[in-house]
Amino acid sequence: MTQRIAVTGSSGLIGGALCHALRARGDEVVRLVRRPPEHSEEVQWDPSSRHLDPGVLDGVDAVVNLAGASIGEKRWTPAFKATLISSRTDGTTALAEAIAASGRQVHLVNGSAVGYYGDRGDEVLTEESPGGSGFLAELVRAWEGATEPARAAGAPVACVRTGIVLAPEGDAFKPLLLLTRLGLGGPLGNGRHYWPWITLHDEVRGILHVLDQRLEGPVNLTGPDPAPQREIVAEMGRQLHRPTILPAPAFALRVVLGEMSSDILASQRARPRRLLDSGFEHEHATLPDAVRWLLSDAS
Repeated sequence: MTQRIAVTGSSGLIGGALCHALRARGDEVVRLVRRPPEHSEEVQWDPSSRHLDPGVLDGVDAVVNLAGASIGEKRWTPAFKATLISSRTDGTTALAEAIAASGRQVHLVNGSAVGYYGDRGDEVLTEESPGGSGFLAELVRAWEGATEPARAAGAPVACVRTGIVLAPEGDAFKPLLLLTRLGLGGPLGNGRHYWPWITLHDEVRGILHVLDQRLEGPVNLTGPDPAPQREIVAEMGRQLHRPTILPAPAFALRVVLGEMSSDILASQRARPRRLLDSGFEHEHATLPDAVRWLLSDAS
């Protein structure tokens, strides 16, 4: 069934790919953009105002909210940390209140992250696992909490906790891919921390699945089998025929990246239980398959 889907953050890595996939299957896309609209698909909004005219949602079946400043854009100064929070919670509040005011059961699929769980070692994490500690965990709790007006009004709300997205232009993999091609790849820190990877292709398919199944509550968007970071970079090296033996010491990462290094070195062995239980099948279910897709898409 054709749907009319509003999307925020449509100029980002995931948002752009999602809009393309929605159009390809025949859905109507409404892009909420901050600049003046350039064509009929776009509607201007100001997320910092924390307000959206409910009329914008007339005829809209669902909203996918992916707006927010990039985590890896710069060092986490107090000012930038405030920006990371407000860039997510302001827009989410506006959307949730507009959905509540519309009086319709508009499905809100809200961006989120596995950062919710904090640094948890080798503990297997599902949607039922409690939240962790640290800045990213606090950020995600605030982000998900901003959806409450829509939920309180009875609208279906899903929070998609995205893992580390394998994509040639992704924040984590663009520099890692370059270093590995040069034979300079290796573990970050000790490399034993789990990265809950998912290819961009399956990330988009997962969001479409959440929309089509009208899932609610937290949904981990990760591959079925998270792997330690050193295994991910080793697999990249195997397929590129490059060595991956040069580690980046944890102390050096902290000097260069500051507090953000804690996120890169955090371990989240998150599994997508709700996604799998609802019938989703990954097209890149194994790490070799995922890396093969990453490298083919980057070539």
